Amino acid sequence: MASDLNSNTIVGRMTKDAELKYTNSGQAVTNISIANNYSRKQGEQWVDEVNYFDVTIWGRRGEALNQYLKKGTQIAVSGELRQERWEQDGQKRSKVVIKADNIQLLGGNQQQGQQQSNNSYQNNNTGNNKPSYDKPTGNGNWEEDVPF
Repeated sequence: MASDLNSNTIVGRMTKDAELKYTNSGQAVTNISIANNYSRKQGEQWVDEVNYFDVTIWGRRGEALNQYLKKGTQIAVSGELRQERWEQDGQKRSKVVIKADNIQLLGGNQQQGQQQSNNSYQNNNTGNNKPSYDKPTGNGNWEEDVPF
């Protein structure tokens, strides 16, 4: 019998602070949400888009990381996609979440990251709660700034 592969890695920013809860049996479960930004070309212009992902961290890892998982923090998440199913008001519901196997903290919150990298990137946040960045600044032609 062939086995299927379910492995995902996503880098994004936290959309809210982590929520640590405990099951009836006392097992810790931490829920987070991350936004993953990307650009795609639409005609002659680049358009910024965002995807949002719910992530579940089980056990001690979630407890230990809870204090660091704050809104705006950039993280990398590796894990499996899982479909959660439940019934609400007589309606069957479901959603896909990432069951995290590995979490890496990549930087501070968005405001700290903007201050630290202000020389390289400009934030063009228009109030839509997703960061967007211009290419590195320099002499105006960033491709010519690459030294190789």
